[in-house]
Parts: sequence; C-alpha cells; structure tokens
Amino acid sequence: MTVYRQFDALKLLTAIARQGSVVTFPVARDYPSALQKVLNGAFAKRTFDICFSLGVLIFLSPLYLTIALIIKLSSPGPVFYVQRRVGKNYKAFGCIKFRTMVLDADQVLEEMLRRSPALRAEFEQDFKLKKDPRITAIGRFLRLTSLDEFPQFWNVLMGDMSIVGPRPLVPREIYKYGRHMDKVLTIRPGLTGLWQVSGRNDLPYATRVRMDSYYVHHRHWFMDFWIVCKTIFVMLVPKNNGAY
Repeated sequence: MTVYRQFDALKLLTAIARQGSVVTFPVARDYPSALQKVLNGAFAKRTFDICFSLGVLIFLSPLYLTIALIIKLSSPGPVFYVQRRVGKNYKAFGCIKFRTMVLDADQVLEEMLRRSPALRAEFEQDFKLKKDPRITAIGRFLRLTSLDEFPQFWNVLMGDMSIVGPRPLVPREIYKYGRHMDKVLTIRPGLTGLWQVSGRNDLPYATRVRMDSYYVHHRHWFMDFWIVCKTIFVMLVPKNNGAY
C-alpha cells in the first residue's frame, strides 16, 4: 500500500495567510518501508544536523572570522549576543548570534518602550521593532543576509537546535502559541524553517504559529530538504525576505 504525505509550501503559505487553512497535494511518497522510517527518524535528522553544521563551520570559517573582526572593530561590545530561548521539552538554552545591536541594547529597549506607547505596542505584538534604532550598520547587513544567525550552527552541534525546525522562542512568547505549544516543543527548534523562507517578520504572528504547528505535524525529510534549499536561495537573494 502507498501512503501519500502531502505538502506544498507555496499553497500552504497562501492558504494560511488568506484563510487560516491548509491546501496540499501529493509531492513525495511515503512507502511503509524501513528506509522511509530511517530517513524520517530522529537519528537521521540528528546525523544530518551534525554533518551539515560541521561542514558549514569548517568551509565558511574564513567568513566567520571576518565577520567577527568587523563587529569587534566597528562598535564597542562583544562579538556575540546570547539570548535565552526555550527548546525541546521546555529546556532553556543560550541561543548564539553575532551581535547586531549597540552595547546595552536591552536597557536601551526598556527606555524606548517606556517613552513610546506605539513602540511598546509593536514590540508586544511581534517581539521585534521594524525600524529598530539600536541596530548597527554592519548589523543591518548581517540581518538582511541572515549571517547574524551563523553562530547558531554551534547550537546545532551542541544539540540545542536542529537545522530545520520551529522557531526558537524567547520565554515571553510561549503564551502566544496556546494549545500548539506542547506539540511544538516536542522537537528541537530550527536554525531555519517554514516561516524563515516565507516572509519571516513580515508574516502575522498567528501565521508563524500555524507554520510551526504544521511543520511539527507533517515533518518529512523531503520538506527539510526543500526548506534548506529555499533558505540558501533567500540568503543569496535577500531582497524583501522579511528580515529586520
């Protein structure tokens, strides 16, 4: 017997954005075989995570060091920014990024939100500011190209994250996932995912939640492959990718 596992990202995103529903059609086949079980299993996914992360960190190490040097020379402060995120089974971990903001950015944010009710409302809705004055010049470039997330390959190697998965959430975001939260946190959060290749921060928050939930329920090795390929394209052609 042949069982179809269905997903089509373009139709999925369009349907979610317009109606909150999911439209699918057969793309890949799941045969009830040992091979399919292995490819879709946790061991295969973890093996891919380790091999892919090691390859990227080794091959792109000159770029990694160059970015670190530019950050250090262009503004005062550390090279990396570590933020507390919630991972698999509600386990907290330090999510590593290249620093893209001015020193003491968290304190600056508190003062900005205290002075501006409009900014506070925007931040409480999306946990980001579209025009954030704290971002440095090199930081804007790193965010546009997603290179600020390059250090998260270390998180993948350490087992905190996966290459593909739901968004790594800050603790104050958890309540927004409602009934989806327990299911979403049954797997590792991803360095990339459906939301990242589909508009990122331009998407309504509720749409991001539905995408994460959809991924957890319908994850398939071919979906992961598609997301990785699309992520590479978005990084190479970063125009209007929703990053800020």
